[in-house]
Amino acid sequence: MLRIVTLNSFGPGYRLVSEWAERNGHEIVLLVTLPTGGDRYDASAPPLVATVPPERDVLVTKKLRAVAAPVIEALQPDLVISAAFPRLIPDEVLKIPRYGALNCHPSALPAGRGPNPQRLIYEGADQLSATVHRTEPGFDTGAILAQRSMPLPDDLNGGPVMESWRTLLTACLDEAVPRAVAGDRGELQDPSQVTEAPAFTPEEYVLDLTEPAAVVRRKAAALNITAVKARVLLEGTEHLVARTELVDAAAGAPGSIVQSHPDGWTVRTADHALRLRTA
Repeated sequence: MLRIVTLNSFGPGYRLVSEWAERNGHEIVLLVTLPTGGDRYDASAPPLVATVPPERDVLVTKKLRAVAAPVIEALQPDLVISAAFPRLIPDEVLKIPRYGALNCHPSALPAGRGPNPQRLIYEGADQLSATVHRTEPGFDTGAILAQRSMPLPDDLNGGPVMESWRTLLTACLDEAVPRAVAGDRGELQDPSQVTEAPAFTPEEYVLDLTEPAAVVRRKAAALNITAVKARVLLEGTEHLVARTELVDAAAGAPGSIVQSHPDGWTVRTADHALRLRTA
């Protein structure tokens, strides 16, 4: 049994690590989280601490060196695992665990480093990927211990993409943790293959319905992975779009409304009709 400290600020990241640990007979001795998830995830969601089981020991702090490091050191964990934690983890924490610190990242590193790996989907990736790597002082830079990929889900929407990432990262943890415990340092990332995944611009959140349907769907799914954020401009008004579905419908000009529904619209894209469902 391993004693694990997990660093998370987003519910799915915490559940990924805690459920993996429970399935493998390990113990989460502490959850370190931030006061809020921040705009990177869902600013309207409650802090993670409000959603975890009451028996879980939780440390809520932004002060990783001054506050978190002494607490973690007192616990003497075997492993630190982070998932969806948008802060650099300082060396004062990284040097504590017996087998090191690992991070879960939803891209095939070194591609897609940074806070917004869903950008790879937005910009045309036809696969989902995930990596578990050793945590170093720089974001997403450590040696790789496990990596997995799979095709985009048939139901190309935010929820199914998140669930697919969960499947991939769970498989990565199954491989990476035994390697870390065995002292395997992992494979260094190739600097020549590094790409960055910066946050979306405000303009990128608005879908262009004159693009092909596959492009609109892919972009909407990427925007909606952590929360419903995709928007569409119809007849001068912006609306949130929670889901998209290919449908058969009458022809019309690209970007036009073919039919209105209580929960959204059927619209025409460059090449096909799409059913847009509101949040």
